[in-house]
Amino acid sequence: MSDIALEKRTSSIAIVTINRPARRNACNLAAWRDLAKSFNTLSDDREVRLVILTGAGGHFCAGADISEFSTARADSASGTRYEEEIEACYTAIERLRQPSIAAIEGYCVGGGCALAMCCDFRIARRGARFGIPAAKLSVIYGIHECRLLLPLVGLSNAKRILFKGELVDTAEAARIGLVDEEVADDPIEAAVAFAGGMVDNAPLSMAGAKLILGSLARGEIERNTAEIEELMRVALESNDYREGTKAFAEKRRPKFIGA
Repeated sequence: MSDIALEKRTSSIAIVTINRPARRNACNLAAWRDLAKSFNTLSDDREVRLVILTGAGGHFCAGADISEFSTARADSASGTRYEEEIEACYTAIERLRQPSIAAIEGYCVGGGCALAMCCDFRIARRGARFGIPAAKLSVIYGIHECRLLLPLVGLSNAKRILFKGELVDTAEAARIGLVDEEVADDPIEAAVAFAGGMVDNAPLSMAGAKLILGSLARGEIERNTAEIEELMRVALESNDYREGTKAFAEKRRPKFIGA
C-alpha cells in the first residue's frame, strides 16, 4: 500500500497527500518515488487544473525518514542513489504543468520544506513550524534545495535558516517570504480559495508562464527555448485561443479545455 494518496477533490482539483502520520509524514525512499510518480501522472492529466500537496494527521512533512538511513544511505553509492530519487521527486513537482499549492500545517522541515518550496505557492495554518536543521545533523543542504530557498527568502535569511537550523513559526515564515498566506483554519480549504480563478483560466497559458518563469529562475532559458516556442505555437493554434478571443468579443466567460 502506497504512503502517497492521490484523490480528486473535484474534476479539476487534485490533492496529493503524504500519508505517514506516525512518522509526521517523513518520507522514506518509497514515498519519494511515489510522490514523483503521482506528480508525473497528474502533469499529463488534462482534466486537472490545480494540484494541492498536503500531509495527513496534522503535519505536512518532517523531511526524510532518518530511521532508514542506515540501509538506504549506508554508503556513498547508496547515498547518491537516494539523493537522485529525491531530486527526481523535486523535479516532478517543480515541472508540473498545472499550478501547485502546498497546504501546510504542523511540521514542514528539511526535505519537507523543500517539497513545499517546489510548489508554486505555500498556504500555511497558524502554528505550523518551518526549518532546515541540516547544520544540526552535519548534512549539507543540497544545491537544488538551496536554489529553491534563495529566491524566496533572500541571501541573508537563507543563511540564517541554514546556519542556525532553528524552527520558525508561520508568521515569521510569511514575513521572510517562505509562506504566501497564513490562515487560521483548514489549509486545504484556504488553498482552494487562494487558487480562485486559476482553475478557470487557460491551462496552456499557465503552463507556458510556468515554464518560462521556471526556466528563468533555474538559468535554463536558452536550453528550454525550443520547448517554450513550441508551447507558444500550440497555444496560438489551440481551440482555447479561439474560444478565448470569441468569449472576449461576446463578453462572456470562456470555457477552456487545455487544447
